[in-house]
Amino acid sequence: MATVQPESERLTYRLLDETDGEFLWELDQCEAVMRFINGGRKTSRKETNDIFIPRMLSYRNAPAGWGLWQASLKNGDKTALGWILVRPHGFFTEQRDDSVIELGWRFKRDWWGKGYATEAARAVMTYMQTLGAYSFSAIALPENTASIHIMEKLGMTFSHTEHYQDQVFNDDIVVYHTDATKP
Repeated sequence: MATVQPESERLTYRLLDETDGEFLWELDQCEAVMRFINGGRKTSRKETNDIFIPRMLSYRNAPAGWGLWQASLKNGDKTALGWILVRPHGFFTEQRDDSVIELGWRFKRDWWGKGYATEAARAVMTYMQTLGAYSFSAIALPENTASIHIMEKLGMTFSHTEHYQDQVFNDDIVVYHTDATKP
């Protein structure tokens, strides 16, 4: 029996694991991609291997749908465009809430502005609903208007501003939230 996964018109999805370091590192080599993550600094291979992958694995839970879902083109050469993050809201903070699923996204610069991040996030959100998740959030720096626009397209509305601090991030963010309709 095949494993159910997110589905969408133009993209396929695969849950990333510890063998995906090259893709994760490559994605973080664009200063524009990293602008609202760490001010535009490219991630080193050591940071990818020693920090990013262990963090991803700490919340990765395939049966629950948690982790990073790689989004790739369905047709042609199956190019990997980016990923959608799925984990409990505030996973690395003292305010972790497993009842609210945090969505996030990071896509290669060449694929911005084509609707892929929205399509992928919507597909993953719909998939998470089949697993019983109905409350979703997303966070961004207030000046990251592109990500905020995606949140709004997903039906999320502004919830509040807060100071977010974990092992690698320390800044004021905006939190958007939505509750999906239960069947």
